[in-house]
Amino acid sequence: MSRLIGLWARRGGSSEKAVMAKKVKRKKKTASKTQGRSKTRTGAGSTGKRGKSRADATKTSRTKTPKRGAKTRKKQATRIAKTTKTKAKTKTAKPNTSPAKGKKKEAIAATNVSMPTVAGAPQPFFITTAISYPNGAPHIGHAYEAIATDAIARFKRLDGYDVFFLTGTDEHGQKIQQTAVKEGLTAKELVDRNSQRFRAMVARMNCSNDDFIRTTEERHRRSSMAIWERMKANGDIYLSKYAGWYSVRDEAYYAESETHLNEQKVRIASKTGTPVEWVEEESYFFRLSAYQDKLLDLYRRHPDFVLPKERLNEVASFVRGGLQDLSISRTTFDWGIKVPGDEKHVMYVWVDALTNYITAVGFPDVESVSYRRYWPADLHVIGKDIVRFHAVYWPAFLMSAGLAVPRRIFSHGFLFNRGEKMSKSVGNVIDPFALADAYGVDQLRYFFLREVPFGQDGNYSHEAIVARINADLANDLGNLAQRSLSMIAKQLAGATPVPGAFSANDRTMLATADAMVAGAREAMKTQQLHQILALVWSVVADANRYFAGEAPWALAKTDPQRMGTVLYVTAETIRQVAILAQPFIPDSAAKLLDILAVPAAERMFRHLGGAHRLASGVVLPAPSPVFPRYIEPAATPA
Repeated sequence: MSRLIGLWARRGGSSEKAVMAKKVKRKKKTASKTQGRSKTRTGAGSTGKRGKSRADATKTSRTKTPKRGAKTRKKQATRIAKTTKTKAKTKTAKPNTSPAKGKKKEAIAATNVSMPTVAGAPQPFFITTAISYPNGAPHIGHAYEAIATDAIARFKRLDGYDVFFLTGTDEHGQKIQQTAVKEGLTAKELVDRNSQRFRAMVARMNCSNDDFIRTTEERHRRSSMAIWERMKANGDIYLSKYAGWYSVRDEAYYAESETHLNEQKVRIASKTGTPVEWVEEESYFFRLSAYQDKLLDLYRRHPDFVLPKERLNEVASFVRGGLQDLSISRTTFDWGIKVPGDEKHVMYVWVDALTNYITAVGFPDVESVSYRRYWPADLHVIGKDIVRFHAVYWPAFLMSAGLAVPRRIFSHGFLFNRGEKMSKSVGNVIDPFALADAYGVDQLRYFFLREVPFGQDGNYSHEAIVARINADLANDLGNLAQRSLSMIAKQLAGATPVPGAFSANDRTMLATADAMVAGAREAMKTQQLHQILALVWSVVADANRYFAGEAPWALAKTDPQRMGTVLYVTAETIRQVAILAQPFIPDSAAKLLDILAVPAAERMFRHLGGAHRLASGVVLPAPSPVFPRYIEPAATPA
């Protein structure tokens, strides 16, 4: 699916969660089914007529709990089920997802019922990476998406949300089958081997995912077949013939106008430069043309549905240009999920792949605790090359199936190696494991999240990474922490000082630190990760100026009490910086907080600001450097 991903151990801060176990009846509405006429399609298909439409399923806000009387509230309270840290598991009983037989089939109603928020329970937040295509080894692009998504997930957990973070691998399709043949493996052997490499990569990047889904799993086969049946029951799937251009590498169909002949007279996709081949075969089609107005209405009502905004503009322009029905099955290969009732067809990889997001939360059991609590997804983080699949096809599939659409799709840019796009033929594809070994995981996370404006393309090089490590981490934050904490160890027997009366400079410094969390939350509303780090490091710069200006080393001889106050203000600022840095550099931030003896239970964002200060009189462990400088390895003698 995407070619970029994310993962790790488990959630950070843990609050006990309460979730509603009461079932909510799904509304149902009947709709007549229209039969597609069998005729040859050219390009990506042509506009087809559609029967009477269902209720629109594009609502993007969670259903609020209606007001109830005292008796009802009492009954409701007895139904509240507390879940463990390991997440509530999906019900094991198989739901009835097959449409009823008869002349008039009941349309699947819009299932937009979410778990009501219980007073005192954390608000759910479901975030995903795009699942990665494991036809090869992970590269730095996969790691970048994993790191960024993990930072958002960690941020939300630290801010009190009940986060469910999903990543995984997209394991079907013609490209997998062809790669397996080249390597002398079966398709299953190839994906079993390569999916483990992606698991290892996200673990190495210290990602905190709650699930790692593989589309070859049985739970996903059931889910994909169920969404197909729902779309079919709604009259949106019909059998016809496809004739047009197809890119195996992109797993995408292209109209003639979207291709051209290159200098070698090979027809390629104009946007991606990948070769396309002419395909003619019997195919099931999805009535995408029927969703043009609904998609445009979705974009109009929710202008932040796709970010950055320029990507939404591109998507809206594509949809306004007219949608053609989409071929959603293949017969020329068999490595995929079989179409229900017609096993000579396998599902188009994107129907299969996109469905992973609902599989992971319990679909097709739409009454399960996990589905009602976490769907619709709050955020899909994807690469900009797959926006069309996520912002056009995916919501259309969901609308057809009577399921709620995700709240937001954020598309990040590409990474370039010294200005060049990564390519195996050029030989500049970078192994993320090698980068982590060379620079350190936190150092790598910090560089990419600080250096590259999230949503835009970015460059990286050895020199740029080293500059960020040595200037921002080692010099600015590392030296500030080491100098101030070493003075506490030497001058105050290692105990956090008791501050005296605060001066104007002290109050200004503390107010600046206290304001960080509000600014960070504002930037996170639109996933501006680089802005959060820029804000935090601006406070680090202020703290360095404050420390140098107050000169506590001189005060040690002339005014020990004032020295203690300056050291307290500096240590308190470092405490707040470390708490806010946890999503981005989790291990290093944890070390700083350990050195400051901040209890593990007091590292959430609610512990920031003036209401929660660093405790005085606590004996600290001996300070040790947290951010070593990067030193170029010595050249190996010839």
